[in-house]
Amino acid sequence: MILQQYKIVFGGTMGAGKSAAIKTLSDVAVISTEAVNTDTQAHSKLLTTVGIDYGEIKLDDDTKIGLYGTPGQDRFDFMWSIVCKGAIGIVLLIDHSSSERLLDLEFYLNAFENYGSNIVVGITHIDVEHELKLKTYRDWMRIHQKNYPIFAVDAREKDDVLLLIETLIAMLESQNLVAI
Repeated sequence: MILQQYKIVFGGTMGAGKSAAIKTLSDVAVISTEAVNTDTQAHSKLLTTVGIDYGEIKLDDDTKIGLYGTPGQDRFDFMWSIVCKGAIGIVLLIDHSSSERLLDLEFYLNAFENYGSNIVVGITHIDVEHELKLKTYRDWMRIHQKNYPIFAVDAREKDDVLLLIETLIAMLESQNLVAI
């Protein structure tokens, strides 16, 4: 039985590392709904999430946070509102290696803003010169009047993914929405 106190959702593009991020952080065996990828034009990865991924992280004070991953393909967008219901925050992961990365950022921000305003953005698959590459995303956010924290992350690195979670929690605490 899943008994977490809080819920954080991982959304974003296919292949951006949502499943990897949850596996990196989870203190329990991750429940996954991966299936063979039939949309190889969108991404060449072998497996993709078609339902949800679920993991859990336990904070130092024994607070449990459920980590929920959504499918990245927009044909599964009906799942997003279901998974986001009751979430304290949303981590959006955007694959920098995609030629459509800024369009992806716009699409996923517009979609997930409907489910919550506590959002942090992680840009994955950036190998070198993080700050210069992040400037493109920061400029886009400024032009489109979006004000979300944005970080270059490797979804396989625990410290990188923890930075996203800690940022969401700090944003909540600063708004006095929840004390974690």
